[in-house]
Amino acid sequence: MNFKTIVLSLVLVMALASCSSSKTVLPYFTDLEESGTGTLPVMDYLPTVQPDDELLISISSPVPEASAPYNVPFTNPASRDALTTATTPRYQTYVVDSKGDIIMPILGTIHVGGLNVEQIKDLITQKVSSDIHDPLVQVSLVNFYVSVAGEVKNPQRIKVTDNRMSVLDALSAAGDLTEYGERRNVIVIREENGQRTYAHLDLNSSDVLTSPYYYVRQNDYIYVAPNNIRQANSKYNQNNAFKLSVVSTIVSGVSVIASLVIALTR
Repeated sequence: MNFKTIVLSLVLVMALASCSSSKTVLPYFTDLEESGTGTLPVMDYLPTVQPDDELLISISSPVPEASAPYNVPFTNPASRDALTTATTPRYQTYVVDSKGDIIMPILGTIHVGGLNVEQIKDLITQKVSSDIHDPLVQVSLVNFYVSVAGEVKNPQRIKVTDNRMSVLDALSAAGDLTEYGERRNVIVIREENGQRTYAHLDLNSSDVLTSPYYYVRQNDYIYVAPNNIRQANSKYNQNNAFKLSVVSTIVSGVSVIASLVIALTR
C-alpha cells in the first residue's frame, strides 16, 4: 500500500466519522426501545404562584346572596378576553403583589405566594366556610404562558389553559420538533426567585420525565437547538450568498469600468 492510498483511506474514515457524528437520533426515549413494557415514575406537580401572577378566583354557594359579597364583579370586559362563558358570572382577577399577597373583598389580605392553585383554593374555602354553607371556590392562573422557539414547526407563545403542562405538551402545541431539531439539546430557561436558571433536556432519554424542568412554569422559554446538519447547511448557504455578493459586486464594477472606457474612446 503506497502513501497516496493510505492518505485517501484516512480521509475516507474521517469523512465517515464526521457524517455519523452529525446524525440526529429522531425518536424520543430511545432507552425504552428494548423493553416491551415497564413502569415510569409519575411526578405530581402544580406550578406555584409568584409575584405578578394573575389569579381568577370565584366563590359561589347554594345561596348566591351569601357568596356575592366575596366576589368583585367583572366591570371592564374590553380589557381582556372572556374569562368564563356567557352563561356564568364574570369576575375580576387578582394580581399578586411583590410580597406574594392579594386583597379580596371581606377576607382582606391573603398570602398566596409559593402556593399552588389547589392550596389557594383550600385556604380560601377554609376562610369563607364560617360564613358560607357549602362554598364552591374556583382558582386558576390567567397569565400562564410559555414560549417555544428554535427547531420546531410552529414557534410561538402558548397560553396554558390547564394548571399543568409538560415540556412535551408544549413542544406538541408548537407542532413538534423538525427533523433538524437536536433531541439531546432542548433548553428550558426559567425565572424564579429573582434569578434565571436553565437546564438542558435530552429527549432521547426517559430521564427527562423526572427532571424538575419537565413540567413548565409561568413564562418558561423553551429552545430547541439545531443539529449539526442544520448548522452546516446554514454556513454553506451563508458562504454561497457571500460569494454571490462578491461576484455580483465585481461584475457590476467591471461593467461600470467598461462603460466608462467605451464612452471615453468614443
